[in-house]
Amino acid sequence: MEIIPIKNPFGAPVYHEEIVSSTMDAARAYAAANMAHGTVITADFQEAGRGRLKRLWNNENGKNLLFTMLLRYKNFSDIPPAITLRTGLAVSFALEDFAPALCGLVKVKWPNDVMIGKNGNTVMRKAAGILTETDGKNVFIGVGVNVAQKEFPAEYRSKAVSLIHVLPDLDADARFPLLEKILERLYFEIEQPQDNLNSSSWRQALSQRLYKKGEVVTFADGAAGSDRLITGILRGIGPGGELLIIPKGEEKEKSFTTGELRVY
Repeated sequence: MEIIPIKNPFGAPVYHEEIVSSTMDAARAYAAANMAHGTVITADFQEAGRGRLKRLWNNENGKNLLFTMLLRYKNFSDIPPAITLRTGLAVSFALEDFAPALCGLVKVKWPNDVMIGKNGNTVMRKAAGILTETDGKNVFIGVGVNVAQKEFPAEYRSKAVSLIHVLPDLDADARFPLLEKILERLYFEIEQPQDNLNSSSWRQALSQRLYKKGEVVTFADGAAGSDRLITGILRGIGPGGELLIIPKGEEKEKSFTTGELRVY
């Protein structure tokens, strides 16, 4: 384990390891060791990286940005609302800060993915995923961004994209400059005092880059594997991060807190 010279506006160290079971597991160990709010752990490779619904996160050694941030709160009520979505928003902005050529090509997919489309191509694929876990006070935000990985397993080839596919001159060394951009945006999105910000500003920003907004979508409502499918127009995001959809044949929007958009 080493501390790397990454600027972290949270005022905590950024640690790096070559191989971990997962950065999420490492962050939990750091929490038990009383590491500070805002501590970050990155890794070149995760042996058991996972995403939402316990899906495995496929990663090549040293090719992607993999990290988890530890956030500490006195009470559960202090945790910022919609923290996963707001992290996705921060990542989407950071990608454009890092590579202005991506402006207009980055979207946030509810509830935890960041999508990128190639210039001139309306097909968007997943470039980053977020996994948020909490033990009631500590929050662990895991982020994975496909940076320089060119090949994916067959089942992911039509769904995943790396930055290098859109930015051909990119290399794996871009991981840490990108991390700095993400930390800057993440600090602004979730750490700034609410009395200095419009409390709905994140919703407004997210609305402008919400994947499939205004389009007819199919939504699987409920727990993983649910066959309760709803077709309707995706309207936006509610105050707590819930997804708003007007079901087909109805006039009023309904809110959903669990489920998944079926887009592949």
